[in-house]
Amino acid sequence: MTLMFFGILISIILAVAISRRFGFRSQKPDHYKAGTPVFDIRQHMKGDLLCEGVIYGPFGRVTSRFVAKMQADWSGNVGRMTEEFKYDSGNIQHREWTLCVENDGTIQADAPDLIGTGQGYQSGSAVCLNYTIELTKDAGGHALDVVDWMYLMENGVIINRSQFRKFGIKVAELVATMRPAIINQIASE
Repeated sequence: MTLMFFGILISIILAVAISRRFGFRSQKPDHYKAGTPVFDIRQHMKGDLLCEGVIYGPFGRVTSRFVAKMQADWSGNVGRMTEEFKYDSGNIQHREWTLCVENDGTIQADAPDLIGTGQGYQSGSAVCLNYTIELTKDAGGHALDVVDWMYLMENGVIINRSQFRKFGIKVAELVATMRPAIINQIASE
């Protein structure tokens, strides 16, 4: 029995080590430094934005779908972004971010539902944010560590992939698109 316990423990430690070395969380800004187009959130995340996405549970099944309207305004290196999410459950969620971009590309992110200040960076065609979010009471009220990676596509669409972890264990993943509302208007004409 003891041998089996140690075997399971070693397997878990090995899986975590491999995912940190080769998986989603192993990405670094240098991986995207030469990427084009160059992603500057002050330019590419401004004005009216539309978003669609899905949230996956810990076993990879879709647990929720959403559409969102976002609006971002910038004054120099400081931006304010409001979000209105409409979930397939009928729930509506409002969020607001304050983002500050330094000249070296580092980003500080604040929102009422964050614990502390989020940290990130923009590099080449990608932006990464790391933060701890406190879920609403109806979503369990848990504090989750989040890694957001956003990738700018040539047509101005942003692909967002986020992982949510509790005690280092992935409990959810989000995949979404964000794009200027004007792209949607052009496509429908």
